[in-house]
Amino acid sequence: QVYVIYSATLDRFYVGMSESHGGRISQHRKGQTYWTSRASDWVSVWHHAVPDSRLGRVLEKKIKSRGARRFLEGHGVAVPPPSG
Repeated sequence: QVYVIYSATLDRFYVGMSESHGGRISQHRKGQTYWTSRASDWVSVWHHAVPDSRLGRVLEKKIKSRGARRFLEGHGVAVPPPSG
């Protein structure tokens, strides 16, 4: 799955890919990944299942090149996500 998570503390998005969406989000919240260790309030904003890792990398790159905020707005996702 390709996913986008958001931190209100940083007001930043992170785009990634993982076979285990829930497990990976947990790692981000616990500070077990370098870039996302700067905050612990990461929430899942968007995710999309892909048939294989090659297509996942293509989608991940597309989102990053466009910018996560613009990508999400284009897909009707509230940016930033509602708190709570």
